[in-house]
This record gives sequence, C-alpha cells and structure tokens, in this order.
Amino acid sequence: MSKVKIVTDSSCNMEPGLAEKLNIEVISLSVMIDGVIYKDTDLTGGEFMDMMASAAALPKTSQPPIGEFVELYDELGADGSQIISIHMTDLISGTVNTAEQAAQISQSDVTVINSTFTDQGLSFQVIEAAKMAAEDAEKEEIITKVNQIKEDTNLYIGVASLDNMVKGGRLSRATGVITNLFNIRVVMQVLAEEMVTLYKGRGAKAFAKWFEDLKSELATKENVKQVAITHADGLETALKFKEELQEMFPDMTIPVLEASSIIATHTGKGAFAVMYYSE
Repeated sequence: MSKVKIVTDSSCNMEPGLAEKLNIEVISLSVMIDGVIYKDTDLTGGEFMDMMASAAALPKTSQPPIGEFVELYDELGADGSQIISIHMTDLISGTVNTAEQAAQISQSDVTVINSTFTDQGLSFQVIEAAKMAAEDAEKEEIITKVNQIKEDTNLYIGVASLDNMVKGGRLSRATGVITNLFNIRVVMQVLAEEMVTLYKGRGAKAFAKWFEDLKSELATKENVKQVAITHADGLETALKFKEELQEMFPDMTIPVLEASSIIATHTGKGAFAVMYYSE
C-alpha cells in the first residue's frame, strides 16, 4: 500500500508547529513590499501588518512558480507515495490552477483539490487529510472526507476598512471614499463561486448584528466539529467573539490566529474571519 502525503499552500492558517507535527508540506506564496520580495512563511502576521502600515504602496502577492510545485511533487513521490495537494480558493489566487498544471507535469501521482476556502477554513480539510494519511487511510477515502468537510464548512470575513480593496482595484476609489467617510463595515461569506456581502453597516454595530445571527446559525447545528477565528490586527474583536463562542462550545479548543500576509493584504487592518464546520 502506497503512502499518501499532504501538500498545501501558506494561506492555510494553522497553529504553530502543527504542520510539522502532521507532516504537512507547505508551499509558500510570496509578497512584495516596496520592491522587496518576502516568502509568506517568513513573516508573522504581526510583522507583516507593521510592514504594510509603513509601506509606500499596497503590497503585492504572488503565487508559487510552477517549478516549485513540480520539484516538490517529484521529491515527495520519489518513493512511490501518492500526493493530495489542497489549496486556497481560486477566487483569491491562481495557486490551485498552477498546482493542477504542475500535477500534469510531475512524475508523481498527484491529486489537486480546490478547497474553495482559505485560512483556517482551508486548514480544516488539510488537517483532517493529514491525520487520515498518518493512519494509512487510502487516497480515495481521504479525498471523500476532504470533500465532505468542504461541503460542511462556512467562512465569514469582516472588513473594517475598505482601503486595501480600493488600492487593490476591487472597489472604485469613489466607493471607498464614501464607505470610509460613513465608517461602513462589511461582512462577507466565501462561497465556492463567489464572495457575497451579507451585511453593510456603520461602525461596530454591523459586526455585532452579524455575530448574533452567526450564533443563532450555530445553535441549529447538531454536530459542530470545529470553530476558528483569524484576525488582521483586530485581536480585541477576535477575543470577544471567542469568549462568546466558547460559552456555546465549552469543550472545544477555538484557535485565534493572526492572518497571513496573503489574506491581510486583501482585507486590511482590523479584519477578521470566523469559520466552522459541522457533520
């Protein structure tokens, strides 16, 4: 029986040391700040937020080159192992498309999966796949489980400032000026084919209203397996959410992690993400 090895990208947000513990291979995206290119994996969330705040222009992110994927796949599969490579949604990055192209070139047996999520929403799939691989589960069994988690995951993103979306060309400058003038905050849901806006409102009330709806949503779920929170220099909001969610799930470890440079570039300062999956 051949061994299965798990690969993901650096947008997959996990608690420190967990990737190494579970033998998860992480291929890093890059970010360019004022002309200097950094590996995403070389920057902590806090370091990146400080660098972005003082940068002359919005940082630019880039996916790994196809050659890095091919080299990694060939290396991992040299002993006959099969590879499952799980990556962030193609709504944010072309990383998964590059991985698919590399899989066609590699000599190894590689299955590429578009998680349709990112951050800890992606990690739900990756962590379970790695745990199953460690228990010598068959490739098809792991893929089935990953797809099940994908279907049962919900990921919500709250954006406190639309400056980065304007700078990145995702919103017009006029729209950005108006929304910032009126302190408009936005909550979006990441779906397979699009990101939809759920709430727009002034100040923290928009986030509070959405969060009450989230708690009501979670209360209807019979078997919530994991809840996770990520923030981009928005720890106070993240901890408030955790406190209330911990009351709902007292026996669950709810990680609160800093956003990677890849995610924080898009969302900007003060953003958060709350995600969960159930069975």
